[in-house]
Amino acid sequence: MSNSSSITQFLLLLFTDTRELQLLHFWLFLGIYLAALLGNGLIITTIAWDQHLHTPMYFFLLNLALLDMGCISTIVPKSMANSLWDTRAISYAGCVAQIFLFAFLVSAELYLLTIMSYDRYVAICKPLHYGTLLGSRACVHMAAAAWATGFLTALLHTANTFSLPLCKGNALGQFFCEIPQILKLSCSHCYLRKLEVIMFSASFFEGCFVFIVVSYVQILRAVLRIPSEQGRHKAFSTCLPHLAVISLFISTVIFAHVKPPSNSSPSLDLVVSVLYSVVPPAVNPLIYSMRNQELKVALKKLVQSFFFQQQ
Repeated sequence: MSNSSSITQFLLLLFTDTRELQLLHFWLFLGIYLAALLGNGLIITTIAWDQHLHTPMYFFLLNLALLDMGCISTIVPKSMANSLWDTRAISYAGCVAQIFLFAFLVSAELYLLTIMSYDRYVAICKPLHYGTLLGSRACVHMAAAAWATGFLTALLHTANTFSLPLCKGNALGQFFCEIPQILKLSCSHCYLRKLEVIMFSASFFEGCFVFIVVSYVQILRAVLRIPSEQGRHKAFSTCLPHLAVISLFISTVIFAHVKPPSNSSPSLDLVVSVLYSVVPPAVNPLIYSMRNQELKVALKKLVQSFFFQQQ
């Protein structure tokens, strides 16, 4: 038995005890991490460099790429270091920082994806008012609100979580520090405080989810009213990358935190946690660039310009 004042470090869950597999995990995560940094970095650089991409949709995409880079950088380097040095430890302060940063970035990303659904709603349902409703100042304010709200949400969750006394050791059933794992270590008599954290998370998540669903219902109705099939396809194709990113983000988070404990196993939990914490930041740039002709053309011009200057 221990309490939070006596805990100086937490023990993370290793992917494997076999040394060769630990090194394989290190190289695999290194490849995913570098791919995420490269993909998101190219999107940020391309949008900032090309004047034609200085529109609300790409401004929000730039912010999404920044959040993805921060999100994967919060958890993957520590996991790689633990596998490389064959250790499970993370300091108490490091765990607090990891939980705060991950909660901040994930919350801000959900808020931003909600704003991006509003952007698609205005673009398709109210195209004549697009410039008015989503002017440069309005876009900056909305993006700043997403970052600020994510920060406040993370601050509240982190402070509330670590104010609970921890009586059940310091071993976490996860390869990084996350709030549900810390709550499992808290004393049983703190169930009301635990419930407050869970209910607040659920209500904020549900609010964003409902807004996104309502936005896309309106978008679908507007698209179906377009007379030509080509026009319908063109209008809805601008929403497909955003829909794919949202579906990946929400489905993995729901599966990770809503699945029945009886069906849970450490290996399954590890796979699911990788799906929602590591895969989306690496895959999102690919999703947006594959079906976006403007972004592909701008990226090609950027690469050509770079090599031309090198010569």
